[in-house]
Amino acid sequence: MGIVLFVAAAVAEIAGCFSFWAWWRLEKSPLWLVPGVISLMAFAWLLALAPTDAAGRAYAAYGGIYIAASLLWLWLVEGVRPDRWDIVGAAICIAGASLILLAPRSA
Repeated sequence: MGIVLFVAAAVAEIAGCFSFWAWWRLEKSPLWLVPGVISLMAFAWLLALAPTDAAGRAYAAYGGIYIAASLLWLWLVEGVRPDRWDIVGAAICIAGASLILLAPRSA
């Protein structure tokens, strides 16, 4: 459940941020900002649901998922294929996020 939640949060954050990018950098209509703000609100709500005992740990674990999701966005939405260094870097980040999220902790 935690990974699915982080993936959903990543999609919401990336889509929300991209709406600002599209408005500012791609000169799209300011109306792009409306779904962007809603998406960023959904991101914050989803991340607050993370199954961790501390906000900072949720944010740290989420970071690795966000990096991998950003590279998928780069490829699927922007049409730029990640190179081998992107893939290796994302794999390292996913490993780190998994360690943070799934490590046994004393109560």
